[in-house]
Amino acid sequence: MKSSTKRSIIKIIVVSISVATGSLLAWNYSTVTATTQDTYESLEAFANVLNLVQENYVEEVDSKKAIEGAIKGMLNTLDPHSSYMKPDDYKELQVETKGSFGGIGIEITMKDNILTVVSPIEGTPAFIKGLKAGDKIVKIGKDPTQDMSLMDAVKRLRGPKGSEVTITIHRKGWSDTKEITLIRDIIPIHSVKSKLLEPGYPYLRIINFQAQTTPDFKKALADLEKQGKIKGLILDLRNNPGGLLDQAIKISDIFIDEGVLVSTRGRIKGQNSVFYAHSSGGKYKFPLVVLVNEGSASASEIVAGALQDHKKAVIIGAQTFGKGSVQTVIPMDNGAGLRLTTARYYTPSGRSIQATGITPDVVVPSPTSLAVENDNKGDDQSKKPKYLREQDLQHHIGNGLNEAVPPIDDKPKVEEKEKIKEKAPATKEKPQVEDLSKDQQLNTALTLLKGLNVFGKK
Repeated sequence: MKSSTKRSIIKIIVVSISVATGSLLAWNYSTVTATTQDTYESLEAFANVLNLVQENYVEEVDSKKAIEGAIKGMLNTLDPHSSYMKPDDYKELQVETKGSFGGIGIEITMKDNILTVVSPIEGTPAFIKGLKAGDKIVKIGKDPTQDMSLMDAVKRLRGPKGSEVTITIHRKGWSDTKEITLIRDIIPIHSVKSKLLEPGYPYLRIINFQAQTTPDFKKALADLEKQGKIKGLILDLRNNPGGLLDQAIKISDIFIDEGVLVSTRGRIKGQNSVFYAHSSGGKYKFPLVVLVNEGSASASEIVAGALQDHKKAVIIGAQTFGKGSVQTVIPMDNGAGLRLTTARYYTPSGRSIQATGITPDVVVPSPTSLAVENDNKGDDQSKKPKYLREQDLQHHIGNGLNEAVPPIDDKPKVEEKEKIKEKAPATKEKPQVEDLSKDQQLNTALTLLKGLNVFGKK
């Protein structure tokens, strides 16, 4: 290997690291230590391999693709939520939290290296065609998905309104695959739905936490108040995969008037933050019930945990997903983005959500949970299917409770950082509840609210 070439490659790599380090510092992170001799030697070995591949591989190698592949490989050794996004992929991530996009309305993830449906978004082409959580997408068009990246799959599924896309799926229990052709549509980002179940008992559902979630929530709640005095509210966070942290904080702040809402703690001191309620919050004094299930993750777990710790709500449903890590999205100079897990979430009482989730005050199994249980009575329990949770994901990080963590101050600091945006990945199976009258979890919540009103008047 030519010495000058090797030094040039190492120089490029070190400069790239310096650029990334500069981005981290711009995000108020602590100073990163200088490159050690061991790291330099490892970079030298990498440069050596890259040079040998460039000079000796049977076909010409695109250096840019080779280096991007190495970066992705490095991040693949970390937790499942850290990733490198090429410029186009980074733009896709930004689209997910703003405006609307053309597609089929589906959340997907990689499970055991297989493209898997997490959940179809209600009212979208995928939902209407009957796609279900757990379906395996084996082809998009004529292309197998086995070696396809998640971002590549997302790009292939999206497209102009009215255009067609054919996918081949396999479902548990099927003897063969099935082709389904879907007509793409505009997938609007409406994250709040509302309904008056009975006079005095409204129902608000947050589908995910987007940029407009809090104003939409406040408007829906104000509209419900105009229909009569609220005796009790049901907040539905089931199948909510998360979204923006600042929106979860603002929703919690509506019902909590003081104290900690959520804290984040990382390896570096600069990654530690505490978010507090404002005195203008907590004006609503009516009873509140929050519904959660196995599909409630990340930001939705933050809201449920805050309301539970402050005893502002009764949590009803099933154990949540357990995605309690913070991802910071760092823009790179080349237009790409680095999505890096930098901290863990903790509820006001100091509980870690990560790989654990929120345990409801009143456990009411999800409809799909009951179906699974009934289908497997008498069967070998080791073969019994279960919901996918954070703790089932390869390389997931622990909950951090065995590590020494600083105590949380119960009073806000003068200059408290209040804006961290975290995009949660797709999570897991979505038990679909179409008829609210047959929804056992919802009916339990409504019965409880009525009981609280009766006892509250005595």
